[in-house]
Amino acid sequence: MYNFFRKNGFVIAGGAIQGFGMGLFLFPHAIPSGGAGGLAVLLNYFLHLDMGFSLWIVNFSMLVLAIKFLGNRCAIWTMVAISVTSLSIYFFQNTISKPLGNVWVDLVIGSLFLGTGVGLLLREGVSNGGVGVIALIISTERNILPGRPLFWINVSIFFITALIISWDIIIQALISQWISTKVVDYVCGIRFHQVYTLGWRKK
Repeated sequence: MYNFFRKNGFVIAGGAIQGFGMGLFLFPHAIPSGGAGGLAVLLNYFLHLDMGFSLWIVNFSMLVLAIKFLGNRCAIWTMVAISVTSLSIYFFQNTISKPLGNVWVDLVIGSLFLGTGVGLLLREGVSNGGVGVIALIISTERNILPGRPLFWINVSIFFITALIISWDIIIQALISQWISTKVVDYVCGIRFHQVYTLGWRKK
């Protein structure tokens, strides 16, 4: 029971933190937060689907992969994470009146929050939705930190999107991904339980 509430707390915190970074700092400047957004843009461009529906298709497809490779439990937790993130974005954008700041300052701040939130989810074995599922599969199979595969998957999607649609925000998207995935690996590498051990304090 303790483990359930502990994991539930980290999942809710991770979803809310990344939603805060996306909703208040990245999305107002139209900076993509990851590969799922890029894939949704491509679906919208080629099939003329609504952006919300396109993003739902991408996330649903990734959930199918999560069930196949990571199990039903991971898929359920991923659904929780996606829901918390979506609600957080809506809440922060509609309740906090933040003036549009400098794009580069907001990019750094938003990326730090995004990476922290995603890192909290991935360290609990929960995907943040979208291509985070693929990164988690690769991380699990190869026993490596998920930040690097997440970065290269997103970069590939950004370049494809830029080639087909626009290069305007590719540099900002790449910098955001570099910062956020570095934070992801840092958060995933932290052993939280060490904070409470005397042995760790003596080191």
